[in-house]
Amino acid sequence: MTWTLARRTGRMNPSAIRELLKLTEQPGVLSLAGGLPSPDSFPVDAVREATARVLRDTPREALQYAASEGYGPLRDWVAARLAADGIGVEPGQVLITTGSQQGLDLVGKLLIDAGSAVAVETPTYLGALQAFAPCEPEFTALAADDEGPRPEALAGAAGARFAYLLPNFQNPTGRLMSDARRDALVAAAQAVGLPLVEDNPYGELWFDAPPPAPLAARWPEGTIYLGSFSKVLAPGLRLGYVVAPPALSPKLLQAKQAADLHSPGLNQRIVHEVVRNGLLDRHVPTVRARYAAQRDAMAAALRAHLPTTTEWQAPRGGMFFWLRLPPGLDATALLPRAVAAGVAYVPGAPFYAGEPDGRTLRLSFVTLTPAQLETAVAALGRVVHEALAEQPPLRRAA
Repeated sequence: MTWTLARRTGRMNPSAIRELLKLTEQPGVLSLAGGLPSPDSFPVDAVREATARVLRDTPREALQYAASEGYGPLRDWVAARLAADGIGVEPGQVLITTGSQQGLDLVGKLLIDAGSAVAVETPTYLGALQAFAPCEPEFTALAADDEGPRPEALAGAAGARFAYLLPNFQNPTGRLMSDARRDALVAAAQAVGLPLVEDNPYGELWFDAPPPAPLAARWPEGTIYLGSFSKVLAPGLRLGYVVAPPALSPKLLQAKQAADLHSPGLNQRIVHEVVRNGLLDRHVPTVRARYAAQRDAMAAALRAHLPTTTEWQAPRGGMFFWLRLPPGLDATALLPRAVAAGVAYVPGAPFYAGEPDGRTLRLSFVTLTPAQLETAVAALGRVVHEALAEQPPLRRAA
């Protein structure tokens, strides 16, 4: 028997991060690789109590098929929460998804034809590239700086189906768009009629000050907004949401129905029970404090152990540091040596839609203790210093 695969499967590739996680299972390896929330941050007791209440009060409803749009009270809660961020939406615009990753998949199915252009940041979230790729787009990489895409780059993306942007503590770079940059990007997008897809899984994880208002608050009719419960509650619940302009909502719902009928109704009711009385307002500040301390520990370790020619900035929120190694080094080639030394990271190359920068890598700081972060970064520093010492003299001088 010969199976003929669809052409789109040629664009399906294994996640570099998921494959890398297998390496971290080796004994003695400290992982700075996976973008996993700290399990110590999960509100276990609140979820346990909420689950008991749901199964006590509405067991049949919770275990039955549910509406494709999502659990009504949870959609109401999301709409009210977004209103506090300046995004005026009706609950009917909120679609509950099986993680925000499904939201990316649905957006791709809704908006991308084979050969159509999709603009993305440089670098961008690897999972979005994976979600969009089977729809066979042509990616346009937007030139970027420390605040994200440059507004003038959007002019070169005129005609693209949309620009995919992560304004808050971006994965992988950790960068944050300023208020002025957001205004400029929205103005540039409006000028060329370029719709925006705004992904915001990390916006609640700010350390010093909350981020500026979302892009969707500035251009609601031109922006699809994605959010997630994974980073503020627990990823195992697999719940996120998409907020789309009213003109797109019916087709987005049809794509959702075809994908999985609905996201788990039991999980939706549990999450609503957890959040409806303000638990997030009490819980998320404790997560921020934990992550801020770990951020500070990693920054101190990087200053102590990495060569001064390594480029990095401490993020103001989120879960990641983005590093650029000294000239002459390649993060992918260096990874096996790092794993052998007891530390794992994610090379930066898979995060680029265009020509990758082989010197870049991503470090996650939220799953290890400050002491473990010191040990892991010290091991990475030794590997980098050794690799530099092996370079020819002229390259070292350069």
